[in-house]
Amino acid sequence: MEKTLFPLSDPEQLADASAPLADRMRPTRLDEILGQDHLLGPTKVLREIIAADEIPSMIFWGPPGSGKTTLARVIAKETKSHFVALSAVLAGVKDIKQVRDEAKRRRRAAVRTLLFVDEIHRFNKAQQDAFLPDVESGVITLIGATTENPSFEVISPLLSRSRVLVLKPLSDEHLLQILHRALRNNEVGLGQWKIQVSEEVLKQMAAFANGDARIALNSLELAAQLARRRGREAPVITTEILQEALQQRTLLYDRAGEEHYNLISALHKSLRNSDMDASLYWLARMLEAGEDPLYIARRLVRFASEDVGLADPAALGYALDAMEAVDFIGMPEGKLALAQAVLYLAQAPKSNSLYVAYDRVLDDIERSRNDPVPLHLRNAPTALMKDLGYGKGYRYAHDEEGGVAEMDCLPESLKGRRYYRPGERGMEKAIGERLREIERKKQES
Repeated sequence: MEKTLFPLSDPEQLADASAPLADRMRPTRLDEILGQDHLLGPTKVLREIIAADEIPSMIFWGPPGSGKTTLARVIAKETKSHFVALSAVLAGVKDIKQVRDEAKRRRRAAVRTLLFVDEIHRFNKAQQDAFLPDVESGVITLIGATTENPSFEVISPLLSRSRVLVLKPLSDEHLLQILHRALRNNEVGLGQWKIQVSEEVLKQMAAFANGDARIALNSLELAAQLARRRGREAPVITTEILQEALQQRTLLYDRAGEEHYNLISALHKSLRNSDMDASLYWLARMLEAGEDPLYIARRLVRFASEDVGLADPAALGYALDAMEAVDFIGMPEGKLALAQAVLYLAQAPKSNSLYVAYDRVLDDIERSRNDPVPLHLRNAPTALMKDLGYGKGYRYAHDEEGGVAEMDCLPESLKGRRYYRPGERGMEKAIGERLREIERKKQES
């Protein structure tokens, strides 16, 4: 019999009773897979290509526990393909070559090889390159699974040869269905244990799982084991047992991955929209998941200038104070300093006039000639410089009535340019009035 890496056991055979509940309860048919109706519903893309037995190489992108591995196994069964699984954590180029050699022999017998690569984003460029010839020639049909954005983690040549399909996290309703299945199933589930559990406790379990079927089933299994030890005749999963089994939720977060950027984007946009509650929520999500508090503080400092600016000049001070407080007292005490700054920035009047003004300046610097500093603005510490006209025509503002001189301070080619245009919110309304007053005094002088 041909030797393969990680061969798939007979799908019709019952799972090993010693395997975790999450593994035993894997769906074996398309109709059993929940939460991916956008791919597997009637007339949907994946359902149709499976039915037509025209499986291309694919990248499954989705959060943990959304069914990427299960879906790949079911596709292999539905299309009568030989299933081979590799983990990018453990495998290397040598393993890829072994799969390719076996796939070539299998192809001569008219048997298709479906290669599933879990966490494909962990393969480096050279390892991903190794797939290209065989994917191109059809020796293997590749299904890669990743929790990271494939745009950043999968090489472009491999992406161009594959279809990227996005799997969604499971809803609480889907997780409840999965938990009920496990409780009822007498063969591979917990049906024989006759576990009693209320719907409310199951809802708590589903909410805790955060869209991850594996976490939901692992939690159920542990809670059921605890319940059996404490009530062998009539095991009941109580709220207390559930809390003991759950302990502490592990938040979905990767400080170097896409979720990091998604959450900081959510915080920034909530602040910009003056939503104090959402801003506080996203801040807490990041902090409780282990984000570097100084990274958040730096982003708040940037926000104070970019999105508040002169509408509330005190905002920058609040952000800097929070950064200094976090650096001084550390965590977890520094959380409240960041929360205080976030709430202040959220309620502050907003203006991007400063940001836009600086962009206008950059545009002129890029597009126009960099004229020399006008002579009247230059200092003249030597006689030669005075003879050359340095400082000639300069008017000292403090000697002018109203403290403003009618004097151009931009280069000749940019004379009259207006970069900063204050808005009508917060302090900028007063600044606009002040600018109009300055212009009037210049004309009078």
